[in-house]
Amino acid sequence: MTPAAPDWRPASARLAAAVAVVAGCATSSAVWAGREQAPTSARAHQEAAVAQAAADPASYGVIDWLRRMHLAARRTNYVGTFVVTAAAGNLSSARIWHACEADLQIERVETLSGPPRSTFRRNDLVMTFLPEAKLIKSERRENFDVFPNLLGASESAIAELYGARLLGKGRVAGIDADVVQLAPRDALRFGYRVWSERRSGLVLKLQTLDAEGRIVEQSAFSELQLDAPVKTHALAQMMNNTAGYRVERSELERTTAAAEGWSLRGLVAGFKPVSCYRRALTARGAEPGERTMQWTFSDGLATVSLFVEPYDAQHPQQEGAMALGATNTLTRRIPDAQGDWWLTAVGEVPPQTLEAFARNLVRNR
Repeated sequence: MTPAAPDWRPASARLAAAVAVVAGCATSSAVWAGREQAPTSARAHQEAAVAQAAADPASYGVIDWLRRMHLAARRTNYVGTFVVTAAAGNLSSARIWHACEADLQIERVETLSGPPRSTFRRNDLVMTFLPEAKLIKSERRENFDVFPNLLGASESAIAELYGARLLGKGRVAGIDADVVQLAPRDALRFGYRVWSERRSGLVLKLQTLDAEGRIVEQSAFSELQLDAPVKTHALAQMMNNTAGYRVERSELERTTAAAEGWSLRGLVAGFKPVSCYRRALTARGAEPGERTMQWTFSDGLATVSLFVEPYDAQHPQQEGAMALGATNTLTRRIPDAQGDWWLTAVGEVPPQTLEAFARNLVRNR
């Protein structure tokens, strides 16, 4: 049995997710504070709050900036070329078409580097077309790839974890932007330097920073057309054209950590649980009925996922840690009298944050 397939991809394979991170594409209908769908009056209130914010960006607080970035993605159509780089020199690029219509968010991402693939997102439905294999991978994915995702924490909680400071003005792909520093108040999360389009607030460029202020990953548009004539129905037609492909659906079942026999001795500061799923293991050697649990936490900006599955003694795995850009991964064997377990903790957070989650994870039965 091999490990499950958590979303701990290198920059080249995580490109579609990184597109959502920088562009702030609300590819799920989830909105502020983690609600499934805000009523019209609540959305209007949010937009009014942005419109009524102080005219001088220098006076914005962290919540003012995040509101602008989050809402900009809900009302902006664009076409652009997107590039991801990491400190290690990884480079990926893609062409993106993004369209919004009322509560519908839909986008198309065509990779320009690495193996050819097309990824379509319609709200929480993600379909990845792999032309060389004539395969489509289809899954429901919550709003954990976006920046800011605004899940798992209230406005006041986020303000306790991060501060914001206007650094000045800049340009990205020929477009004027405000440059904003989002600084964490502890060592459990990364900082961010964001280029926010001056008119709308759309995120044009994002740098993820470690505790010393070094750039660990950077994502940006190299070319961008705002308010592009992209039609949701045209992208939907492309997404629905599955002729000649085999569709492989990933079935997730909602559950709770307690129901799966797991808990944390204590929450990691600032992070709250936002979802828990299980899926059947289909890898070679998996026993019938074996499942992987995915337990996800967020502080409102950063996200951590814990993937737990039965340990396969026939195919021993190496414990350790690795970093790919801003994404850190920790793997660990968890001893248990009734059979050991294998943990994969992954998130765009510092290594010590994953270590804290791994230390606190306990088996209840």
